[in-house]
Parts: sequence; structure tokens; C-alpha cells
Amino acid sequence: MAKFELKLPKMGESVAEATITTWLKEIGDTIELDDTVVEIATDKVDSEVPSEVEGVLVEKLFDVDDVVQVGQTIAIIETEGDDVPVSAPETTKVDTKDAPKEAVVIETQIAETTEAVTNAAVDFSESTSFYSPLVKNIAAAENVSLAELEAIAGTGKDGRVTKNDILGFVEDRKNGTTTTKTAAQPEKVQPVAVPSKKESAPKATPVVASGEDEIIEMTRMGKLISHHMIESVQTSAHVQSFIEADVTNIWNWRKKVKGDFMKREGENLTFTPIFMEAVAKAIRDFPMINISVSGDTIIKKKNINLGMAAALSDGNLIVPVIKNADQLNLVGMTKAVNDLANRARNNALKPDDIQGGTYTVTNVGTFGSIMGTPIINQPQVAILALGAIRKVPAVIETPDGDFIGIRYKMFLSHSYDHRVVNGALGGQFVQRVKDYLEAFDVNREF
Repeated sequence: MAKFELKLPKMGESVAEATITTWLKEIGDTIELDDTVVEIATDKVDSEVPSEVEGVLVEKLFDVDDVVQVGQTIAIIETEGDDVPVSAPETTKVDTKDAPKEAVVIETQIAETTEAVTNAAVDFSESTSFYSPLVKNIAAAENVSLAELEAIAGTGKDGRVTKNDILGFVEDRKNGTTTTKTAAQPEKVQPVAVPSKKESAPKATPVVASGEDEIIEMTRMGKLISHHMIESVQTSAHVQSFIEADVTNIWNWRKKVKGDFMKREGENLTFTPIFMEAVAKAIRDFPMINISVSGDTIIKKKNINLGMAAALSDGNLIVPVIKNADQLNLVGMTKAVNDLANRARNNALKPDDIQGGTYTVTNVGTFGSIMGTPIINQPQVAILALGAIRKVPAVIETPDGDFIGIRYKMFLSHSYDHRVVNGALGGQFVQRVKDYLEAFDVNREF
């Protein structure tokens, strides 16, 4: 009998640990290939860990709610046969001492070819998608490239590629017919160095609860959010700029077309996609707001991937990402916003949906706030808060003079990292967003 170590797999560039939420297999249970053994949760989304071997679960190394680092062994599975490490097959040594000259040449060519295939193993570190160890082994054995693997339409949970998916792909490839997905692949997120914390960081003042106080344990996600917020404040020098925008034209246009929009597109037209469209245009005008910091270098992002902060039913927050937002028209932006918001509320987001963001927008006006000072979503360098739209008296300038009228206005609150974004750039950017909003065409077709 052999023992196989089931490890916590890599789940994305920014995910270093996960919390055990549910064990789906108990000690003594029989496990089939690709069976889900345990469910885990990260600060991003929930996921599963499948088995890459057949056998019996003999040991669980962590309990529910334990935090596990990527690469750590979480369970032991007993299998038939000898212990075999999961790695590329070894190259067979060829003894050419007494072999004929022709045979030596042929065997040498075979050895070189085998070595070339082994050395050309897929580098999964360049992918942000999750693949089970079994799928990786099949990909290596069948010489499936990373590009081919990421193009396979997965049928597992969250679109995960299963054993049957990759075996079907291999069979179809042999027959000359392959079916792949056409969705755009997520942008590779470059790791961003975070300055180390000072050893002499001040400790929090202890709080003593009285007998009448209620002590409430923070949720797993609540703890992670708390950690990330503190880390962001310690990393970035937060500065804010505020500006008021007149969105009367947008208000009136949306009121006029939202019924027809629903009939034609089957989507509810909110203000969010209109604002996101303006933000994407402004980022295109000021690309140095679309950056990250890595040590003493700046990484200028090619793609404009807008994070959209969405509130969950439990009061927590998640930030799904609209990839290549500047390439979407208003209909496409509306569908992307509604899809991500609905799946966020239903806890149905995939890991790829929350990775690769380059700039974030949060709508504090949803709860009636007119402005805010949002904390930057690392490793980005800026975030925009949209305040509530208010009906206010305002001075309206006309060729015939000024007069007082009722206008719809809102505040835009822009937080940015003063290490790399100075006040001029931060202020010009939010001013450009305002300009796009106020210049909205009331006769626009959708």
C-alpha cells in the first residue's frame, strides 16, 4: 500500500492561503479519481480540492476553520501499489556499450526526444486558473500546452476542467476535432512587493468587555478584509480629491430609455455602467493611473480591468472585475455589471472573476452617502467612490445670464497612492471623469 499526500493547490497569483470550510470525505471513505475531498474558502471565493488518485482517506491533517498555506499537505490518501512521486516521467538511460551502431543512434534520438518533451513541461505558474493535479498530470503526459488547456470548456464547478474534459479534448485532438471556449483569458497579474511591516509596530490597546457586553466572533471573510484594509493603509500613502458632477443629462436620458432598453436587451439599465464607461475613458486618457508598484519600479498595465465593489448579503464586500472595460459599449458594460453583481449576491463568482483588476470603483451612494474616502484595493494605486445623486438648487449659466434651477448632482471621491500618483494627476483624472459625465449626449442611441 502507498500513501499519497493531498496538497492545497495554487489558486491564483494573489492567493497564498485558504480556510478549510467543509470536509466532504471522512476517514475510511473510498475516493475516486477527481472526487472532491474538501471545500475551501479564500478571501476571494470558495473552491474545491479534488483528488488525483484513487484510494482511501486515512488521515486529515487540518480541521474545519483551520488556515492552510498553498502547497501544504491537507490529507493522506492510501492507494494501491508503491509510493510514486507526482512528477514528469524519468528519462530511461540507454546502455550503448554492446549495442549495434544503428541501434545506438536510434536509442539516442529517442532519449533526446523524451528529454525534450520532459523539459517542455507546462509551466502552470503562468496561469491564474485552477487545475487539479490529475488534470496537470494528464496535460503533461499528453503534451497539452497551457494555451490549449486554458481553452478547454470546463464542466466542473466554477467552470473547472475535469479529468473527463481533458481526456475528451485529447481524444478530439487525435480525431482532428476540438471544441474550445472563446472567452478572453484573464490578464496575468504581476506580483507586487509589499514593504515589510515594522518589527516595533504598536500593539492594539486591549479592550475589556463587561458582563453586559456581547462578544461576537468575526467571520473568516471579516478577518481577511480587516487584515487587507490595515495592510493597504500601511502600504499606500492615501490622499483624496473630491469633485461635484452635474449628472442631470444622464438622469433624464436613463429615465427616457430604460424601458426600451429592458425590452430590447432584457437588462435593467442602472447608473453604474454609465459611470464605469466614463471611468474607463478617463483611464485611457491618463494611463499612469492604471499602474501598480513593485519595489522601486512601476508596472504600467496594458489592459483596463475595472473592479466593481459589490456588497454581499452578510455585510461583507467583494470586488468582481470587468476585463477590458474600455472595449465594451454601453450594452456590453451593462450586461457585464449586472452579471457580476447577480453572481456576487448568489455567491456564484469564479476565481477568474475577481482577479486582474487594475482600478476599482465603489458606489457609496447606494447607502445614501454623498461622499467617502475609500481605501485602495492593493496592488492598485487608486479607487473612486460614487456618491448619492441628489436633486439640488444650482446656478445655471446661459447666454442670457445666470439663473437658479434644479439639477441632479453627485460627488466623486478619488483616493490615490501619493507615492506614485501626485495631486495633479489624481485631480486631473477625477476632473476628466466629471467632464465625461457632464458632456453625456441626451440624444444618444444605445
